[in-house]
Amino acid sequence: MSDPIPPHAAPDGPRGIPAPTEPVPPDDGWHTAVGQPSLAEVHSSVPVGMNMGFWRTLLAFSGPGLMVAVGYMDPGNWATDLAGGARFGYTLLSVILISNLMAILLQHLALKLGIVSGRDLAQACRDHYSRPVTLFLWVLCEIAIAACDLAEVIGSAIALNLLMGIPLVVGVVITALDVLVVLFLQHKGFRYIECLVGALIAAISGCFLYEIIVSHPAVFPMLVGLIPRAQIIYNPDMLYIAIGILGATVMPHNLYLHSSIVQTRAYPRTDQGKAMAIKFATIDSTVALFLAFFINAAILVVSAATFHGTEHEGVADIADAYHLLSPTLGVPLASFFFAIALLASGQNSTLTGTMAGQIVMEGFLNIRLRPWMRRLLTRVIAIGPAVVVAAMYGETGVGKLLVLSQVILSLQLSFAVVPLVMFTSEKAKMGRFVNKPWLQTVAWIVTLMIIVPNVYLLWQTFREWTSGK
Repeated sequence: MSDPIPPHAAPDGPRGIPAPTEPVPPDDGWHTAVGQPSLAEVHSSVPVGMNMGFWRTLLAFSGPGLMVAVGYMDPGNWATDLAGGARFGYTLLSVILISNLMAILLQHLALKLGIVSGRDLAQACRDHYSRPVTLFLWVLCEIAIAACDLAEVIGSAIALNLLMGIPLVVGVVITALDVLVVLFLQHKGFRYIECLVGALIAAISGCFLYEIIVSHPAVFPMLVGLIPRAQIIYNPDMLYIAIGILGATVMPHNLYLHSSIVQTRAYPRTDQGKAMAIKFATIDSTVALFLAFFINAAILVVSAATFHGTEHEGVADIADAYHLLSPTLGVPLASFFFAIALLASGQNSTLTGTMAGQIVMEGFLNIRLRPWMRRLLTRVIAIGPAVVVAAMYGETGVGKLLVLSQVILSLQLSFAVVPLVMFTSEKAKMGRFVNKPWLQTVAWIVTLMIIVPNVYLLWQTFREWTSGK
């Protein structure tokens, strides 16, 4: 039996989207806009007033942005950033910057969809598309979450192995305990989850600030690296890593996650309240994603400063980077802080990944299960492949698998971005909050920037297979 919708959680809906208590006309674009809200157990659970002042209101809306930013600094990013920095120096910094700017735009659209429609992206897809298309999108999303979790849990397991000697398979199983942490904290209140995530991000930031200081990167080449270069497109090896960085930075499951967790705020479901929510949620998201950019760039910079131009240019494996950092830099604590940041990153990512898995399953399939059962099910689906990989390969080849997982994420990204841009550009769904013409244009350009390199990568891969390389 589904949980009742609290009275304050019922969205009023903009023009073209009737309130859930009214009949839904067949031509409004939302076939089934009636139903349980996203993450019903925490929906509208964080109070927000209309006249609290700028800083107090911003503080009330702060939190979801940090949870989304976690996905932009997970261990999959480490694998691609390490490989990019070691092989190509600071060249791919421009890819991280462009990816981050694209992420800021897409996360803005995701939060706007959730605030205006009262539906997360998965629910919106179920409302809009036929059952076969919905199931197809759900399968793709589950594959992306499994690929993401592969990076997260293996990253955590590697950190536990490096710090304490715990076998990889055991470390992977230990990361599954995050289900209990999420359930406990969510029972206490959604703010507790946000505080834990924020504390772990602070730890990661501190560790990498230390790494940058001790690695002494060259400032001018770093600044030049922020300027895009044509060779990134023409060099197949560089393009592969670049698309991996894109997949690791703009995470498809983050779009589903963000469109849901912004609804944890109990802002008035009026046009004025929604406008306020969009404004402050966008500030929260943008600040958090710039913090994620610093961490991603720091990983690549440390790798470039430490390994590029040396005999270790082929380093892409996290464990190898850990073992080589302290000897190469001559700083004993460099490897230790690297592993601490990796552990914090992996555990942070599994927390938000577990929640994203619940949102996706509930949104696409409309499954009604008890919270603990939903989380356990989504965790088993996601963590299963990681256990198999850790048992079969151990440390050998794990770095390559991490990079491959991010390429899979990038390939799946189009199937999340296209519906998101479509939905937020339709007046029948968004009312007066529909994307402005200039924003629609920019959003579709970003979508093409995601699709075209991926098609090119597939063509290059197919050509190599057929040529027998």
